[in-house]
Amino acid sequence: MEKPAISPAPITAKLDRSLHALGFEYEFLSPERVTGKLKVTETCCQPFNVLSGGVSALLAEGMASLGAYIASGFKRVAGVQLTTNHLRPTLLGDVVEAEAKPIQVGRTIQVWEVEIWKINPSNSGNKVLVSTSRVTVVCSQQASNDVKDYEEMVKNYAKL
Repeated sequence: MEKPAISPAPITAKLDRSLHALGFEYEFLSPERVTGKLKVTETCCQPFNVLSGGVSALLAEGMASLGAYIASGFKRVAGVQLTTNHLRPTLLGDVVEAEAKPIQVGRTIQVWEVEIWKINPSNSGNKVLVSTSRVTVVCSQQASNDVKDYEEMVKNYAKL
């Protein structure tokens, strides 16, 4: 079994402030896969105590962008297209697991698939797919020197 590349909570705060603010925790980073978990809290829910579709979209774009950043050799990345399908509701208190994988890694454009599953609390191996997203990312420009510290931190935690 693969060991997580990072210690989740403190590192997520450094890697992605917006996802950290929601309670998301990165668990594994590599050019081929990015994973993490989120406990659905009131902050993540719409008024009906259901996970907000916007939160699912934010998870998808954040994870795909981080994966694309690593896979591109640490070039500047920007999302240019996001499509999300919400398949089943996720309720307040549920825990979700998300995984991003590249479909196509080109020199200019990358396409990533992100799946979000609800985890059964009594059997973590039993998961239900609740959302799928496809994220297209442009990655053709060199990152500026002011993000070199960020690049080094990502390199320290990613499985390269």
